[in-house]
Amino acid sequence: MKSGEILLLTSREIQTLLTLDECIGAVEHAFREYGEGRAVPPAVLSMHTRDGGFHLKAGLLKLDRSYFAAKVNGNFPENSSRFGLPTIQGVIVLCDAGDGTPLAVMDSRDITSLRTAAATAVAAKFLARADSRAITICGCGNQGHIQLKALSRVFRFETVFAHDTNDEQASRFSQDLTSDLRISVAPVSDLTAAVRQSDICVTCTTSRHPLLGADDVSPGTFIAAVGADNPQKQELHPGLMAQSKIVCDMLEQCAVMGDLHHALEAGVVTREYVHAELGEVVADKKPGRESQEEITIFDSTGMALQDVAAAAFLYEKAQRDGSGVRLDFAA
Repeated sequence: MKSGEILLLTSREIQTLLTLDECIGAVEHAFREYGEGRAVPPAVLSMHTRDGGFHLKAGLLKLDRSYFAAKVNGNFPENSSRFGLPTIQGVIVLCDAGDGTPLAVMDSRDITSLRTAAATAVAAKFLARADSRAITICGCGNQGHIQLKALSRVFRFETVFAHDTNDEQASRFSQDLTSDLRISVAPVSDLTAAVRQSDICVTCTTSRHPLLGADDVSPGTFIAAVGADNPQKQELHPGLMAQSKIVCDMLEQCAVMGDLHHALEAGVVTREYVHAELGEVVADKKPGRESQEEITIFDSTGMALQDVAAAAFLYEKAQRDGSGVRLDFAA
């Protein structure tokens, strides 16, 4: 691009450019860099409003070129029913971290969805049993769809359960994913019964109360707790956290907004109890799963490094094939 030009990428262009496999690879590399100490710890700023809130996440990642990205996301859970709008809307600004040059502005919705599911897939590679064949998805919205698709890149599932507080949504989810993935997806109303039969469980809801307790999970299960991205949300009971091996995407962040936050407040675990950050496991600084029987939990609150990794990949790919619109902001 010419000096002063900024690349604009729409949601449709991002859907065309970024595949799940590419995103999983980019996110795994970002976690490895973080675990090796070669990435700047990301920053988060949150502001809450009456009906939702905003998150600003920023991070810096050195690839062949050093990139900085800042994402501003609005999260308004009632948007769909009230206004016909997406729950999450926002933008990512990508800059050259060497000289500060703005490089690109991108729609954030698809990047956020893909990189969140990609992190779960990366965590599952290290924390789930290699022979995992049964999975429960709790929360059958857009994120649930992408979570199942991402994990299906890592495991060959034979049994899939879908649970949602909205039975109709669980049924639609099951029909859509049965068709897309060509595996049988069964809607279930009894979450506990499904999880007890599963090797993997993903919770991706907006719940403010625990969905799973210590007695609801079988030995050897891997749980990805994805929904608790602010201090008010909670998906796992502190008692379950206390009997499991906990791996966080970022300890400092999970301690104030993830399911770890609630376990710390309940006094059943300490920060020292946390086994590792995912980056440490990916970088082979700490072990992942160490037995067939242990329950492992990935507390996923979403790191800016995931956004930087995905945005940088998109920028470089768009530059190669000429995608997007280029505007001269310096004009």
